[in-house]
Amino acid sequence: MTRRGLFAPFVGALLGGLASACSPLAALNALGPRDRGAGKVASGVGYGDDPRQTMDVYAPTGAIDLPVLVFFYGGGWDSGSKDVYGWAAQALAARGFVVFLPDYRVVPQVRFPRFIEDAAAATARAGDLAIQYGGDAGRLGVLGHSAGAHLAMMITLDRRYMAAVDRSDLIRAAAGLAGPYDFLPFDVAASQNAFGRAPDPTLTQPVTFARRDAPPLWLGHGTADTVVHAEDTTILNDRMRAVGGRSEAHLYPGLDHADLIATFSPLFRKKAPVLEDVVAFFRRELA
Repeated sequence: MTRRGLFAPFVGALLGGLASACSPLAALNALGPRDRGAGKVASGVGYGDDPRQTMDVYAPTGAIDLPVLVFFYGGGWDSGSKDVYGWAAQALAARGFVVFLPDYRVVPQVRFPRFIEDAAAATARAGDLAIQYGGDAGRLGVLGHSAGAHLAMMITLDRRYMAAVDRSDLIRAAAGLAGPYDFLPFDVAASQNAFGRAPDPTLTQPVTFARRDAPPLWLGHGTADTVVHAEDTTILNDRMRAVGGRSEAHLYPGLDHADLIATFSPLFRKKAPVLEDVVAFFRRELA
């Protein structure tokens, strides 16, 4: 892989837990600077019966008729909490979006495809509730980081998931940050535990479902990512383009897996224009 970002060691230490409520990420969420003009407007909004099937909502002050985003955090399909990603959701909300931030069930409680079904159910519920928080469900996008990017791409590309919640046309655009999209064979514990029992492993891969009529995709990756290599982004982008779909790939030199989402924080935003690029994409596609 290419060289690590100059600030990767610090960010890697800061975000090393990426999911645990007691990790340094929780400190960033609790103590780090936040974008002004937006905040949490609802907590624990349910989209199912399980305690993990809830989401928080972030919106700008005085939100009216704004585009909607559903953001899925990462955690290897076996960990994570919305309680430590408020800073990322607030960064998006401050730029003119109503943002839903769901929890979802993870391994070992569930395995594929249950967490993807949760992502679809959360997105459908966000569409139902959007107007209540100043959002327009007709302009809804999804995005995620790492395993969350996998969820976002699966519910965007594999028609079955949104069809199962009767919202086949709800997602208008999707973005993935450092996502795994083509990771067969399952050769690490996280993928083995989450997907190893799937009868047809190809149906776990976003790249399988690349299609011409898919919503437009934005795919971002750091070139120094050794957790999920940037090849995943280039492979999905190339496959989408090969079938006539709309997709764009952005590779950020020297950024690693944690760096990419860290740039959503005001502390690290000057290192790379990831947030600005994602926002520009959604503003254009959800206009």
